[in-house]
Amino acid sequence: MAQPVKSSVRPPTSSQRLKVRRRLAAAAMELFATKGYEATTVDEIAATAGVARRTFFRHFRSKEEAIFPDHDDTLVRAEAVLEAAPPLENPIDTVCRGIKEVMKMYTASPAVSVQRYRLTREVPALREREIASVARYERLFTRYLLGQFDEHSPHDGDEPLLAEVAAAAVVTAHNHVLRRWLRRDGQGDVATELDHAFAIVRRTFGALPAGVEGPPAAVSSPRGEVLVTVARTDAPLGEVMRTIEQALRDKARDTARRERAPRAEEDPR
Repeated sequence: MAQPVKSSVRPPTSSQRLKVRRRLAAAAMELFATKGYEATTVDEIAATAGVARRTFFRHFRSKEEAIFPDHDDTLVRAEAVLEAAPPLENPIDTVCRGIKEVMKMYTASPAVSVQRYRLTREVPALREREIASVARYERLFTRYLLGQFDEHSPHDGDEPLLAEVAAAAVVTAHNHVLRRWLRRDGQGDVATELDHAFAIVRRTFGALPAGVEGPPAAVSSPRGEVLVTVARTDAPLGEVMRTIEQALRDKARDTARRERAPRAEEDPR
């Protein structure tokens, strides 16, 4: 009986796969910029990239997804940072290091990143796709931070909220710095700006996720109370964080005064 012939075609490596994805992304951005997003078809993107239509759909589900070729690999790298975190590292520091992989992705090709940014501002479908990509990082970091709470956590069931808020703060800080850099056409010391933004996040949330140190006394709030503060939606991240910090301090000071008042009345002197 004749034996089946084994295929000599090897599956593409990760680097080959990424190379094809980037070629498709470059073709998509070129066509979106010259023909417009609505007028561009998947067939045209594939032809411009020199691949078949079926190859396009092996890499992307839709044409709006095609201009974000690196997010899947970057998400894997960010997750690897979390998994390899030193045991005693503050979880917020770990998440900040994880999202730096995203910034590295953008700064590796400034011209491409700026072009993509301009396209996402002009085409709502691309903007929505970008938001969906960012949400994947936020979910990854939320899961990681939630996993850092231990059974002796003092947060009374608020761990999911704290993890989500802290993860969102890190992602927001990153995106704030990234947008400013892109608006400057990829110019400037983005690494220093990012470290500054992360320092603000650490001051606000740095001790919360681990559940072992407890929140700083200067900004603590009585258990079960809700603190509401207001900031402009267009305010810089630093201003928003300072508003939150000041509100927490004011709340802690008022609480301390109330606790001292009964003792003063009981003093026989």
